[in-house]
Amino acid sequence: MISEQQRPMVTRGAAYGLTAAAIWGGMYVVSDLVLVIIPPFTLLTIRLILGAVVLGLLLWRTGRRLPPRAGVFKALAVGFVGFGISVGAQFVGTDLSNAVNGALVTSASPAFILLFAALILRERLTLRHMAAVALASIGVAVILDLAQADFSSAAFSGNLVLVVAAVTWGLYSVLIRWASGELDTLVMTFLGFLGGLLLTIPAALLELTQRPIGTIDFAVFLGILYLGIISTAGAMWLWNSAFALVDASIASLFFFAQPLVGALLGALLGQAITMNLLAGGVLIALGVLLSLYRPRNPFPSRQS
Repeated sequence: MISEQQRPMVTRGAAYGLTAAAIWGGMYVVSDLVLVIIPPFTLLTIRLILGAVVLGLLLWRTGRRLPPRAGVFKALAVGFVGFGISVGAQFVGTDLSNAVNGALVTSASPAFILLFAALILRERLTLRHMAAVALASIGVAVILDLAQADFSSAAFSGNLVLVVAAVTWGLYSVLIRWASGELDTLVMTFLGFLGGLLLTIPAALLELTQRPIGTIDFAVFLGILYLGIISTAGAMWLWNSAFALVDASIASLFFFAQPLVGALLGALLGQAITMNLLAGGVLIALGVLLSLYRPRNPFPSRQS
């Protein structure tokens, strides 16, 4: 339950989490343009380097210092899970399967966040939170064109990798809340980028031997800057800040803004606004509101 004292912090956390997910929802239009020229792990490496540079400059300007060695290793490990394994698995899985499968399978991340929050953080797994995740998940399924999903044996390996991406993103999000008690969010995000690079740099070097970078024009250059500065440095810091402020069981629902914003952006770019989009959006909104709703006690206790 959310107390009156917690409400401002929860509101701020919700604003951070929803904004991050909204940025990621609109990221795919830019990614489609850039990925034609730059292969996935190479692009992810560039994003993490740009993100680390931006946050490193902010750390320097604000005079913040790195934590002791144990804290550095903890943040690097969390980043390795989130930015290396999870985001990398999402790229690989989507490439082996398709975008609809990627959006559908990774939308299971909030359910894994609930599970890991109960196991690691000992957060209470309530029926209300489970119902909120289920309601928003149905909303995602309504928005997506499931007729384009591919669950054949040919896509099995891709779908399996996407499941890994969903599970590890759930784990990463909970580990962020676990580590936020000791580490500043900005420092933790910066070190997390470095942890992700421990995996993505070797993967990118191997990838480039088979698929070199194409010609980078001005539009692709702007896309790279957007992906590195806005959707990586900005959105990742916002997402981590949300989990530092709000219980993971509540913050998990913010993830569902991602497919909704992606569908709305597609509509703005010329795709028809369908009843599926409207109905799915309502279900996602209801799920988020249900997670934030705190029923008032009609019989408040009196202080004698």
